[in-house]
Amino acid sequence: MKQTLHDHQQAKILIVDDEPQITRVLRTALSTQGYSLRIAANGVEGMEAVHAWKPDLVVTDVSMPEMNGIELCREIRAVSEVPIIVLSVRNQEAMKIEALDAGADDYVTKPFSIQELQARVRAQLRRSLSAESETPQIISAGDFYIDIPQHRVVVRGQDTHLTPKQFDLLVCLAQHPGQVLTHRALLHAVWGTNADQPEYLRVNIGQLRKKIELTDEPAYIVTEPWIGYRFRPTGNDDF
Repeated sequence: MKQTLHDHQQAKILIVDDEPQITRVLRTALSTQGYSLRIAANGVEGMEAVHAWKPDLVVTDVSMPEMNGIELCREIRAVSEVPIIVLSVRNQEAMKIEALDAGADDYVTKPFSIQELQARVRAQLRRSLSAESETPQIISAGDFYIDIPQHRVVVRGQDTHLTPKQFDLLVCLAQHPGQVLTHRALLHAVWGTNADQPEYLRVNIGQLRKKIELTDEPAYIVTEPWIGYRFRPTGNDDF
């Protein structure tokens, strides 16, 4: 769940960039505003920080080794609605558009004005704070009622006991109805970025299906071969 901010100055900002000169500039520009900062050198480290630190805002470069900013946006969006600002050089218009399509909320063009960056950070934190107050703690969709704070799941009017991992897995799926969530995104969301054992996911999906499905033919959690899973809260494509 998103952390509630009492004011913008208490916000945690994750900076993901492989250029030390840029990270120094960003650290100086944002630390003077009272934000708490963490630096990651690439998208893989960035995702680890998203899971472990739960930042309130992510500022990421587009071009990075191991996992670039576009891939990072997609990975983050599979598990979180945290605001993302991408950094882009002027001749990367197509990449900038791709990043926005992948889930980025805004972009700042290099070389950038410190004042502009600070203003865009404030704007994204304001929007996030406003959205937080409206974030539902209850998911009620189709045959499912999920009370996240109480860790309660009701399926077709019946209370259903789930293990903590099964509960986290169902919540992650239910927060993205109709969308295909990749194996990697689900593993990262539930087990963390160091999880590289797909059998964890396969076993827990199988156990979860036994508790919520009506027949041996899955209707709620549908397998997308070689990709991941799709959640259908009504058991069909109409929801």
